[in-house]
Amino acid sequence: MDESMDEDGSFEMMDDHNHNNWEASADAYRQHPPNPQPQTGHAAHSSVCGAEGSALPNSGAHSSPEPGNGVGDCEDSAGTGASAGASSAAAGKVTLNINSSTSKFLMNVITTEDYKSTYWPKLESAIEQLLTQNPQDYIPISYEQIYSCVYKCVCQQHSEQMYNDLIHKITDHLQHISEELEASPPDQYIEKFDTALAQYMAALQSIVPLFIYMNKFYIETKLNRDLKEDLTKLFTDCVAEKHVCTLMPLLIEAHSTPFQITPSIMANIVKGLYTLRPEWVQLAPTLFSNFIPNILPPALESELSVYAAQDQKLQRELMQNGFTRGDQSRKRAGEELAYNGSSSSYATSRGYR
Repeated sequence: MDESMDEDGSFEMMDDHNHNNWEASADAYRQHPPNPQPQTGHAAHSSVCGAEGSALPNSGAHSSPEPGNGVGDCEDSAGTGASAGASSAAAGKVTLNINSSTSKFLMNVITTEDYKSTYWPKLESAIEQLLTQNPQDYIPISYEQIYSCVYKCVCQQHSEQMYNDLIHKITDHLQHISEELEASPPDQYIEKFDTALAQYMAALQSIVPLFIYMNKFYIETKLNRDLKEDLTKLFTDCVAEKHVCTLMPLLIEAHSTPFQITPSIMANIVKGLYTLRPEWVQLAPTLFSNFIPNILPPALESELSVYAAQDQKLQRELMQNGFTRGDQSRKRAGEELAYNGSSSSYATSRGYR
């Protein structure tokens, strides 16, 4: 069973197999047409003569009825009429079934105008909500109804139009996001990029499953691509690629100043950029290596002094920003030494070795 959408947005249950039943009935009718009952004796001869007589109305040979037994002729005629009536009834029954199934199938047809005026507006509204919602928020979307819309449109050969509409809708949204980032001040640029990236990736987790039927039977089959990869590439082309040259210096500067940017935000952006386009590692290898393993070549023994110098520099920077060990650390270290000394003296006094 399937659902059909009314103009007011409600759904009613309809039979998805009408089309299959109609085709099966038609094929059966073509392969096994109803055969009339065989006619014998005077009935068969009368049928032939009647046909010839109707074909040749002016022929003298068939202008008068053939002589014979009147009772036998009546019985043969009655048998012929019954056989013809049964054949006509059978043929009429098959025709009636075909017409009924055809009418049900035509009721489920989604025209191009139906798609543009009813189905796509509902899909577009759901996509807009998913793209603009906060990842932590919940919006009342009926995923079952949206999936049903996609399923019906694919079955009615609207996959290409639906795919183009989806790409166009998301492209417009990403262009708007890019314009907002361009207008952002430098001190808010990193946070806004992180918000846009996280919001879009969260939306894809809902959009891709809703269009999984289109992905399986159109994008993968005819385009030899994947919907999630296409939509991810849209963000790369429309947003990330346009802003990576502005974003990277800000990230390097923020990373050089401890806690200027929340570490989780820094990690999300760096990992996200690496996922979108791994070759962007070359723009800042050291920055990426702090969040992604195996970016830099293996450490060499000859460079241990360099690593030690880097650690010392980091410790000095932390101390300058107030992150020092302080008296409490030294006090804890002294207490630990005093505890170890007293324990040793107690063990010696008790004769333990």
